[in-house]
Amino acid sequence: MRVVLGMKGKNYRRVAGRPYSRKEYIHGAPPPKISKFTMGDPGVSYAYTASLIALANAQIRHNALEAARVAANKVLQDKLGEKGYYLKVNVYPHQVLREHKMMMGPHADRLSKGMKRAFGAPVATAARVENGQEIITIKVNEDAKDLVKEALRRGASKIPIPCRFELQRVSEVSLPA
Repeated sequence: MRVVLGMKGKNYRRVAGRPYSRKEYIHGAPPPKISKFTMGDPGVSYAYTASLIALANAQIRHNALEAARVAANKVLQDKLGEKGYYLKVNVYPHQVLREHKMMMGPHADRLSKGMKRAFGAPVATAARVENGQEIITIKVNEDAKDLVKEALRRGASKIPIPCRFELQRVSEVSLPA
């Protein structure tokens, strides 16, 4: 007897139905694996802002968000140190994903209940993103423009949907006295 786990990211990528995110009613909802949503030095004013933008409506699982954050942060931290940039993950994995685990193999028909009570147990969380929504934002100075493009390219390779990056110069806005 073996238990087959059908938990694959492509099964949960499509946005279908209403959100399943009320954790006060969901017992055993797993916490998101993403550990930090902001890295670097937020108190400095930077010259450029770069964003990783989604090109489709989808759900991004929490482990994919964490992998993208780690990949982008590694590139920036190795070259700029801990205080030379500011990285922020803009989406939070609220959506709880469920799975109905089935048993496969000999004698599984006597142990498994098939599709009876097939609501599923909570197994992961995901963030719902829309077309044009910013997933990750990075702020850097003039000398790191090429480096931030490489960081976002590596982060985008961990995200399961097509993405584009956008680099903008921050305009200085002076407030009236």
